[in-house]
Amino acid sequence: MKLSDLLKQLEGTHTLVSLMSRLEVSKPKTIYFIRRLRKAGYVKTFRLANKMRVYSISFENRLGGTTYEDVLNKESPVKIATDTPFFIYGKQPSFEEVLIYAVKKKSLRTLLAALVLFKKLIDWTEMHRLAKANHCERQIGALYDVARLVMRTRRMSGQYRKASLPKDHYEFRYFIEGLRSKDFKKIEDRWKVHIPFNKADLEPYDIH
Repeated sequence: MKLSDLLKQLEGTHTLVSLMSRLEVSKPKTIYFIRRLRKAGYVKTFRLANKMRVYSISFENRLGGTTYEDVLNKESPVKIATDTPFFIYGKQPSFEEVLIYAVKKKSLRTLLAALVLFKKLIDWTEMHRLAKANHCERQIGALYDVARLVMRTRRMSGQYRKASLPKDHYEFRYFIEGLRSKDFKKIEDRWKVHIPFNKADLEPYDIH
């Protein structure tokens, strides 16, 4: 099979099993095809929390671009995959930009993965600028307060907190419509944002 035809057939995010099913060939033959694509620069490989390998196959991988998922998978114990990656060329996305992406993605797993970024050095002035432009200051604040419960975080600036906390008349917002937490009620009330996960969902962060 020509490499171009192989790439066209397999473009997307797969496990070894799904690739075998797509190709309708044996495991050794599938591994051979993966190696051909990887040698040409079309494959990125990462592992999920359960150690399963996942293969991201696309032409853009060869161009050397970076995705928000690449940043999260490098930093976080919660691994994520997407069939529609957005590639960024010429620069590395900042942690502030990745946090905004995580909120706008409206994906539970992406939000969980993004919590780890609060361990990093956040530019809170830039964080507020981006969050305000994307109307998600409260969501960022709520994520930060959840992250503080499960890991040692960098300190949020007082200016960000003061500027972003809701007024009494503000209505609640959702990260993901209809989802709310049973375990983080105080944080929800503080920021007037419904958090879409519970303590059990934070297991990859080794909560005890």
